Amino acid sequence: MYKKRDRAWFALFTVPLLIIFATVVLVPFLIGIAYSFISWDGIAANPKIFVGFDNYVEIFKDGRFLNSAWLTVKFTVLALIIVNVIGLALSLLVTSGLRTSNAARTMFFLPNLIGGLILGYIWKFIFTDVFKFIGENAGGGSVFFNWLLDPNYALYALVVVFAWQMAGYTMIIYIAGLQGIPDDLMEAAKVDGANGWHKLTKIVFPLLMPSFTICFFLTLSGAFKIFDVNLSLTNGGPINTTEMFAMNIFNEIFGYSRYGIGQAKAIVFFLIVAIVTLTQVYITKKREVQM
Repeated sequence: MYKKRDRAWFALFTVPLLIIFATVVLVPFLIGIAYSFISWDGIAANPKIFVGFDNYVEIFKDGRFLNSAWLTVKFTVLALIIVNVIGLALSLLVTSGLRTSNAARTMFFLPNLIGGLILGYIWKFIFTDVFKFIGENAGGGSVFFNWLLDPNYALYALVVVFAWQMAGYTMIIYIAGLQGIPDDLMEAAKVDGANGWHKLTKIVFPLLMPSFTICFFLTLSGAFKIFDVNLSLTNGGPINTTEMFAMNIFNEIFGYSRYGIGQAKAIVFFLIVAIVTLTQVYITKKREVQM
């Protein structure tokens, strides 16, 4: 009797969610796979021509797509390192007995609450007006200039904004990991004569591996899929030097009306992100230490 009732409640709460997931995620994904094998301009009245794997062959001949792939990889590597170094440093800072630790946590986490589009426009103002003002009136023109107009610096501007947004979020995860380390373990290490560096590298880092797994996954997936900040901050410029994967796919579909090729790019993009993130999770999971 109770088992049947439990199953009924289970179905009541899970079936609607499964239906929503299938409608919003699974079905569109399968339709997207089907569209990747056709040639179509997005106009309903025009025919959809089946071209097989020609779209997949075409995208690997597309110089802009390959360039966006390289830019995305470069951006992701830089973002992965900078976000997690800053996030870990902030977590160590606010858990070190700082009197204003609660206020500091709030301040460092606030950028993550700002939407990507708004964040891009805020930093666009900083790079175009604030940096220019500082460079002209306070010196340091070699650093304080409009990074967004320089092809050599525009990508780094995106890295700065992404790191500013994500570091506070990773900080919270690292704080949770640090608070899960037993105090008696740290005291025992102190009694044994371990200095701060030894405690950090031999105790803290190994026990933080679950936090590293989560933070690396979130940073990798977020950096690979970045679009809103890319759109509002640089819009792929200057001269396509900051056109990432997601923006290239968006432009292919809605800018050039090549739905088939755009969907083929999206499928390749999905496979790359899935392979990279799953590989990262597998590697870091193997290094986790059981308490």
